[in-house]
Amino acid sequence: MSITKEAELIGMQKASEAVAYTLKAMRNYAQPGMTTKQLDDYGASILADFGAKSAPYLTYKFPGWTCISVNHAFCHGLPSDNTILKEGDLVNIDVSAELNGFWSDNGGSFVLGEDVNQHQKLIDASKQILQKAIYTIKGGVRVADIGHLIETEAKKRGYKVIKNLTGHGIGRSLHEEPREIANYRDRSNPTRFKKNSVVAIETFISTISTYAETQQDGWTMVGNKGGFMAQHEHTIVVTDGKPLVLTEMNDIW
Repeated sequence: MSITKEAELIGMQKASEAVAYTLKAMRNYAQPGMTTKQLDDYGASILADFGAKSAPYLTYKFPGWTCISVNHAFCHGLPSDNTILKEGDLVNIDVSAELNGFWSDNGGSFVLGEDVNQHQKLIDASKQILQKAIYTIKGGVRVADIGHLIETEAKKRGYKVIKNLTGHGIGRSLHEEPREIANYRDRSNPTRFKKNSVVAIETFISTISTYAETQQDGWTMVGNKGGFMAQHEHTIVVTDGKPLVLTEMNDIW
């Protein structure tokens, strides 16, 4: 969507506050011994307190309120009574929701407890690359150039990017134009970021895989070559200068 009046900006700010607060609270609530279903139920209760509705459930009938992916699961992980969190797990939580007709999206990977499996370096890379990418975006910048920046920064650090997972436009629905904000230079994409547009920018930084493949459950995605992936995401408003980061209060930076 494009922000054309103050009421729209306020609507996006409120929806973004709901998802950002929920993500932060879930990250702080997570602990070893907890199931991902328990963590998801906690997130659902916070969204409900805001009056917000789960975007993946509304849009895709996703069997959970948030996406929780652990270790080799890259994204779209199903909350489950059978997945028990452990010390040192690489956990990704993605929270998107609708509130009063406005949609917002954010996500983040983190290490649960002590970093016994040495995932923090990957997580830090994803965070730093997202920050650099976001603060390079302004009206007129090519979407493909941001993808090039993300992949270049990943390679500098010894990592790869997932090529079939992307950021996207957002606002009046979960996925809008531009449909694909890739993590590499997609030379076939001539799209430029437009001032006042709302977009969800995501990093997908991986250790060895370059594509994500869907598992038998129809939702969970893992790497085509295995390994691990870190994802971080903010919803922003594009301006002529520094973007407005609507989900900043999730504190992933």
